Amino acid sequence: MTQRDVARLAGVSVRTVSNVVNNFAYVAPETRAQVQRVLDELDYRPNLAARSLNRGRSNLLALVLPLDVPYFTELAAHVVDQAEERGYTVLIDRTEGVAERERQIVMRRDRSALFDGFIFSPLGLDADELRRWAGNCPAVMLGEMRVDGVDHVAIDDTAAARAATEHLISLGRTRIAAMGVPHVKRQQPGRPARATAAHRSAGYEQALAEAGLTVRPEYSAMVRRYQRQDGRDAMEALLDLPEPPDAVFCYNDLLAVGAVRAVLSRGLRVPQDVAVVGFDGIEEGRFVTPPLTTVAPDKERIAELAVSRLLARVEGDQSPPVQLEAPWRLVVAESTTGMG
Repeated sequence: MTQRDVARLAGVSVRTVSNVVNNFAYVAPETRAQVQRVLDELDYRPNLAARSLNRGRSNLLALVLPLDVPYFTELAAHVVDQAEERGYTVLIDRTEGVAERERQIVMRRDRSALFDGFIFSPLGLDADELRRWAGNCPAVMLGEMRVDGVDHVAIDDTAAARAATEHLISLGRTRIAAMGVPHVKRQQPGRPARATAAHRSAGYEQALAEAGLTVRPEYSAMVRRYQRQDGRDAMEALLDLPEPPDAVFCYNDLLAVGAVRAVLSRGLRVPQDVAVVGFDGIEEGRFVTPPLTTVAPDKERIAELAVSRLLARVEGDQSPPVQLEAPWRLVVAESTTGMG
């Protein structure tokens, strides 16, 4: 069954059938519905190999992520869904945020030639390396690291962090810690992981300043990674202070899970003794005890924006690079309110 057969049965041109199959916009709704009915009746499946050869493309997209935290796993599922809807296959590479691993994946010419484009959330490479790389292939970057000349999709981390801290202040908390500042020896300035912490720290500090609260250096809890054990260790150190915090804003949900465990292991209560807020809106946060209050980025929208922007570049869009912002929301739960 060919597109010519579909065109004959639908009473339209072959070009119109092609436009419908390829999801191009230039088809009237009534005509699109008519063609789609015939496609469905015939169970038409496009010859992706032939289409790729005709276009000089592979119909493969590379998704390059750390994948060492659940946020990225959940985001990856949305990216795959968005790409599949548009007839593309996504291959996922796991970097763990290690610079050399990121470099091997995105900068080797033999690998780059396999893909029509890249969606990349870097943690190890610096801005100069990212700028050089992105000039050689269609690419969209995710995360907090903005690089001139590269399309980028993210949320407003500073505003989100400010809202999370303001929520704690609204509950009457005054000794509010921030957990997620990276160790200086592990993360150097100008790298994306430090950019994440910088944006979230800025929002935290803005909220404190607006409330007339002092930023206390001892309440800036450093971590080596954004994992559960790191959150537990950092919370233990905070609880050992002469005046421990009565709330903590964690820079991701895994840190918050670890922080909750540390508080409970001391015989203290969450949120009565220490209120805890996370960031990422991962599914795990809904099932810990107590469920986490968290900043939840719209991961589906992030994926939609990233895939749409990348495919526009693949199709030849030469417009200036854009910085696209996805929505987020503060999900209030029992780790701060104590309400069931």
